[in-house]
Amino acid sequence: MEEQNSNTSPTENNNEIQAKPATESFLDTVEQEIHANGGEFEQDPADEGSVGRNMFDLPGSKDNLVSVLIPLEKIQEVPIQSLVRIKSKQDDRTYQGIVVAGPFYEPDNLAADSSILVTSNVRGGTFMPRFHGRALVEIIAEERDGKIVTPRFRPIPNNPVFVLSTEETKEALKIDGAIKLGVSLGHDDIVVGIPPEKKSVLPRHIGVLGTTGGGKSTTVSGLVNQFQEQGIATILIDTEGEYTHMNKPTEDANMQASLAFRGKQPKGIQNTRVYTLVNRATTNTTHPNRKTFCLSFENLSPYSVMEILELSNAQQECFRKAYDLTHDLLKQLKFYSKEEEVQLIELDEFERGLPKLTLDMIYDVVQTCVAKRDGRLKDENDEYAYIPLRSEFFKTNSKKLFAFVDRQTLKENKFSWFKIFGRLGMLIRLGIFDSKKASAIDYNAITAPGTVTIIDLSDTDSPQINNLVIAELLRGLMVQQNKNYDAFQSSPEGTSMRKVMVVIEEAHEFLSTSRIKEMPELFKQVARIARRGRKRWLGMTFVTQLPQHLPNEVLGLINNYILHKISDADVISRLKRSAGGIDQALWNRLPNLAPGQAIASFASWRRPLLVAVDPTPCKLLMID
Repeated sequence: MEEQNSNTSPTENNNEIQAKPATESFLDTVEQEIHANGGEFEQDPADEGSVGRNMFDLPGSKDNLVSVLIPLEKIQEVPIQSLVRIKSKQDDRTYQGIVVAGPFYEPDNLAADSSILVTSNVRGGTFMPRFHGRALVEIIAEERDGKIVTPRFRPIPNNPVFVLSTEETKEALKIDGAIKLGVSLGHDDIVVGIPPEKKSVLPRHIGVLGTTGGGKSTTVSGLVNQFQEQGIATILIDTEGEYTHMNKPTEDANMQASLAFRGKQPKGIQNTRVYTLVNRATTNTTHPNRKTFCLSFENLSPYSVMEILELSNAQQECFRKAYDLTHDLLKQLKFYSKEEEVQLIELDEFERGLPKLTLDMIYDVVQTCVAKRDGRLKDENDEYAYIPLRSEFFKTNSKKLFAFVDRQTLKENKFSWFKIFGRLGMLIRLGIFDSKKASAIDYNAITAPGTVTIIDLSDTDSPQINNLVIAELLRGLMVQQNKNYDAFQSSPEGTSMRKVMVVIEEAHEFLSTSRIKEMPELFKQVARIARRGRKRWLGMTFVTQLPQHLPNEVLGLINNYILHKISDADVISRLKRSAGGIDQALWNRLPNLAPGQAIASFASWRRPLLVAVDPTPCKLLMID
């Protein structure tokens, strides 16, 4: 064994190094360096309360977006959709932004895919280095002299970032309305609201769009409940019958748990009524306020009738001929008073039909024209043959009817006359027009403040009938709102205008691209009502699980959107052109939204938001 080197200390031989105290001269040197560089580091008082600092731009950076680095202890304070304030000291500007992505977790001094991190995680190790957060912030405004203005520049890097308080966030986003839609995703205390009193918001129409199971029905029923609380009359066109039980509290266990989490109780919507077409059933036979109604043929535009009956050009010519003959005959027989004849002069047949005209009347005229065209109007003795008339008025004036038609020259193809006769007979067999068993809808009653009217069309099983009902309903509501507006204008100061919202479920069946091509006049009528209704506080909510079937003309009527999960890339692409202001980060999340989540955009908000929609307190009849 070699002898130990006498010049080597035992400590050094054992590879141990002892720390030596710093000399006074070294400490003096350090103090001098600190003093020469401005003294000890002191945080700028203006940075107190900041949660991070904005970063330099990277090669993949985009306009209007900045990266913010967040220390470990502050990450939870900056969830998605947080509003932040960036104080750019170098140019003395203050910016507002919103977190649109992140915060993402990045390890300090290591790449997230470094070997040491990958290996330790794969092997089940507990190695966890310190880390920081990175969030992507969209600049949405600049604060100048206490006012919010459009930003013209971007904040300079390495400046403090502050999270706005709940009240500041609500004020900045303009989301503090009485109708509560839900909670902003990423927050527990920022409730998103819609102002019911602003004429520039709800009457500008809402689109609730999304695939099956995304939460549309929950959203709609929750809105209806709050519409009532705010004194808005709601008319809900229910083609599936799933809303007829809204007068009862929800019995769904998951919904009850969600309500409890939000501090709410299950409850039914009071003062509801269920309307069903005459001779049709409802999905809620125990509802305490059920009513039946029929359609009034006089309220339907002849152009809408021709489109809904899907008449060919030749058949339309016959129908117009019969309609004009009916008009002339009724005037000749003094059917109208002098006041009504004055109204006839101003009648717009694109809006409605002849006053007091029944389906039986037009049927009798067409039947007489068919007999005339087929040579059966008179018998071998040149006497008028027996024709089984339906309307009481023409039964009393049958000879005058026959003589009037007999004097006409009917050049139209007789097979077209027979086709019209058959189509009108089909409408009569439906039993939904001018029935003695039921009356027309009382539009004054259903527009009363806070009423909820459910039009149950689940038993019609016919898109044509549904379209007839919707067309008459919209026209009747527009007429009533004009009356309500006139009454409001002449009422004492302090009186409120009646507010009405029409909810159209399965809107694609009524206003699909193919149906609009077949029924252009009907759509023009709906479009006119939609535009005029905004001025008379008549709003519409279009609900559909197939937004791809809605044409651009319908999407153009919508200014407010609630978008649940939509996976179709083509549909999203179309919506981007209609729903302005929604940033790409939100569009990217749309295909993966969970049930109950939605991207909401309203005219009063400063920007769209991702919202966890509140659960509904009332019962829904789930339809597969």
